[in-house]
Amino acid sequence: MPRKIKLRKVVAPPAFKGFRPYGTLQTGRQPVELFYEEYEAIKLADYEGLKHLEASKLMGISRPTFARIYDQARKKIALALAESREIRTVYGNAVMDESWHLCQECNARFTLPGGSDNSHCPVCRSTKTASVKNI
Repeated sequence: MPRKIKLRKVVAPPAFKGFRPYGTLQTGRQPVELFYEEYEAIKLADYEGLKHLEASKLMGISRPTFARIYDQARKKIALALAESREIRTVYGNAVMDESWHLCQECNARFTLPGGSDNSHCPVCRSTKTASVKNI
């Protein structure tokens, strides 16, 4: 019997729902589903330049698990690029950091300093915000 999958910590959900290739007429192909934890692995390793051990600690998983997630994400992105497929982000096995909020006005995602109860959006100063726990 396989072990239960441990939820992977994602700091913030992707700011997009997906990407579509521009200039292709292929509409019958299945989209590639990129899990939130795969997005987070690509972001931490490639965008932020963290080593796998550092990134795995941030996500609350082991380094080999991070390496497998990262490898799966790269293969999915390569498949989407090579075959002109749409990429869609899906929730997967992720858990959100509890301190994240989403502005209902400008869709900005932000955190609050520890113990702060001020839930104004730092971008547009709106009070229409919602806690982002498990989307």
